[in-house]
Amino acid sequence: MYTAFLHTHNTMRWIVLAMAVLALYKSWTGWKGQKPFESSDNKIGTFFIASLHLQFLLGLALFFMSPAIELALSDMGTAMGDKTLRFKLIEHPLTMIIGLVIAQIGRIKSKKAATDELKHKNAAVFFTVALVLILSRVPW
Repeated sequence: MYTAFLHTHNTMRWIVLAMAVLALYKSWTGWKGQKPFESSDNKIGTFFIASLHLQFLLGLALFFMSPAIELALSDMGTAMGDKTLRFKLIEHPLTMIIGLVIAQIGRIKSKKAATDELKHKNAAVFFTVALVLILSRVPW
């Protein structure tokens, strides 16, 4: 079961990245091109956030199934000294959660903004920051 979740999580990363690129393209071109915020912009933002949430749930399940996490939790001192275990235990999950929260905040702010320009701007800025954080801790 762990292997199936791991493969699904690894595959889902590409869907998240594709949705992020699409959401960023739409938000940046909408903001800089002073385009109206259309229903397609809203849907792409929704799909991006939904893909992030699904990836988070898969990652959460993996976290509790992972033999590496079990090993790291059995000896935290050693785990913090081992860069691979520290990455799996702390750096990857924490950075991904922060990225998810920032993207979600951007989604909420873009939906509630008063003008189309602000909607695109909020999505562009927050989604960009979220993607940079996420990309910084993807185990390539």
